[in-house]
Parts: sequence; structure tokens; C-alpha cells
Amino acid sequence: MTDVVDSDELLRRLHRARACAAEQERNWRERREQLRATDPEGAREAEVRTLAYEAVLRVLDEVVTPGRHGRPL
Repeated sequence: MTDVVDSDELLRRLHRARACAAEQERNWRERREQLRATDPEGAREAEVRTLAYEAVLRVLDEVVTPGRHGRPL
């Protein structure tokens, strides 16, 4: 990555990344619920991915708005 960006562009990129992570977290949560009864292994994988996106969201939240979120990292 060789682009030089200003702080506003960096913040826009962080917000886009957060929105993408939130969407993925919702998608995997829904998929987990759909698979729970029919495919326990698939549901477990979806749960792991859900947890991963939740972690990404917590980190991005802390970067964008430090100290505002009470959830531990």
C-alpha cells in the first residue's frame, strides 16, 4: 500500500470496514441460526466466524471512538 491518505480518508475507510464487518457478522449469525437444526458442524463454523467478526467490530469501534465502548477487548 503506497497511497498517502489524509485523516478524513482514513476515517472513511475505517467506517466502511466497520460497516462491512457488521454486515458479515449479521450474515454469519443468521446462517448459524439456519444451520443449527440441520448441520451442527456448519453451525459451529458459522459461530466461530460470527465471533471473529464481533472481535473485529470491537477493535474498529475502539479505533474510531476510543473509550466510548464498555465492552472488554
